[in-house]
Amino acid sequence: MRIGNRDFDTKHKTYIMGILNVTPDSFSDGGKFDNLDAALYHTEEMIREGADVVDIGGESTRPGHTVITEEEEIARVTPVIEAVKSRFDIPVSIDTYKGKVTEAALQAGADLVNDIWGFKHERKVAGLTAKYQAACCLMHNRHEAVYGNFLEELVADMEECVRIAREAGVPEEKIMLDPGVGFGKTYEMNLEAIHHVDVLHRLGLPILLGTSRKSVIGLTLDLPADQRVEGTLATTVIGVMKGCAFVRVHDIKENKRAIQMTEAILGRQEA
Repeated sequence: MRIGNRDFDTKHKTYIMGILNVTPDSFSDGGKFDNLDAALYHTEEMIREGADVVDIGGESTRPGHTVITEEEEIARVTPVIEAVKSRFDIPVSIDTYKGKVTEAALQAGADLVNDIWGFKHERKVAGLTAKYQAACCLMHNRHEAVYGNFLEELVADMEECVRIAREAGVPEEKIMLDPGVGFGKTYEMNLEAIHHVDVLHRLGLPILLGTSRKSVIGLTLDLPADQRVEGTLATTVIGVMKGCAFVRVHDIKENKRAIQMTEAILGRQEA
């Protein structure tokens, strides 16, 4: 899979998407990187520790988050995207589900659209992704955690997202899938989505697992967001073993080490 100017061996390796929230209210790092200097310093730190893609988000999507205008979101993310792209040689992802934000971010140099609604919120996002020849990550989501057969419906929902992308002109080699841990699911379903993330291999596309510091870890371990590194590492190891191509995380160094060790055990380490 090609993202920006970089090729990723998504069949044999697990890569790191580092999280850069330029928001005042994200659940685990809100307000820490919402000025340009801090955002660039943190980007440099993430790259040094082993991030392969930087995912920039301007609106928190945590439960109970404050919805902001597209103009405000654009004002937050575009200067950061431009600055990161001008200073560092790394693919950049934009974490948004809104058409205007998507276009502004792609014009600013973003290489991948990470849509928490899998192109279902605004179909326009799919068309823009195709227009700018960007890659995309389509996440599973629902407004309510009501299912008959959870895993089967998870796969069916993801098939619908992929259909929207293809019909908009996004080529298959530009698409990855995210099971959407923490979105439209009960606690038990979140655990099941991690355990059985490999059901998405049925669709023949790379998988991204995003669990970093999420409530499923907090509830399991009874820990606040800033103490969920070890729980996140457990999910990353599962992700590597289940063949996930990417993990989206806050704590780069620790997850990088966990990936390297797991890949070595599985015989996937670099020659």
